[in-house]
Order: sequence, then structure tokens, then C-alpha cells
Amino acid sequence: MEIEKTNRMNALFEFYATLLTEKQMNYMELYYADDFSLGEIAEEYSVSRQAVYDNIKRTEKILEDYEKKLHLFSDYIVREEQLDELALYVKEHYPKDETLAGMVQELQDLDE
Repeated sequence: MEIEKTNRMNALFEFYATLLTEKQMNYMELYYADDFSLGEIAEEYSVSRQAVYDNIKRTEKILEDYEKKLHLFSDYIVREEQLDELALYVKEHYPKDETLAGMVQELQDLDE
């Protein structure tokens, strides 16, 4: 499994998990976060390996569709990049302005 795809699915899952069914959430968490194999998940839920595979593939598509419509993950990435640029700018141009540095830190803490 590609690490980029795994990282993307984990990120999309963090944003949209509550929009999934309980079974979809369980399968995705076991497969992507806990690194279970399809066979291990199938055994855990007493279903076929193919049923697990089909569910995971459908759920991946659902997560990608949510992202296409809602843009929560991509907007988050853009905000993080802009905040990093702002923090660097403040540090370079206003190193002694503790109020401004504190405000930037508060913004950074919101996403953690």
C-alpha cells in the first residue's frame, strides 16, 4: 500500500468519519490506521475478504467525494501553509512584538 494514499485516507477519515456508517468507520480504521489485512478484518467481522475489500473501496470513493464537495482537508492544508508563512514573517520582521507573536501562536494552537 502506498504511504501517500494511506496518509491521505487517514486525513480524509479524520475530517469525514462522522459522515460514515459505523461499519465503514470500523473497516477504514482497522485497515488504514491499525494496518489490519483484509483477511484479518474479514475474520473479525465473519465476512468474506471480498466483502471487506468492496466496502473499503466504496468508502474510499465516498471520502474522496466528500472532499470534492466540501474541501475541508484541502482548505486545512492551505490554512496551515498560510499560517506557517505568517509565523515566519512575524518572526523575521517583528521579533520583539510579543502581542503579535502570541496572536499567531493562538491561531496555530487552534488546529492542534
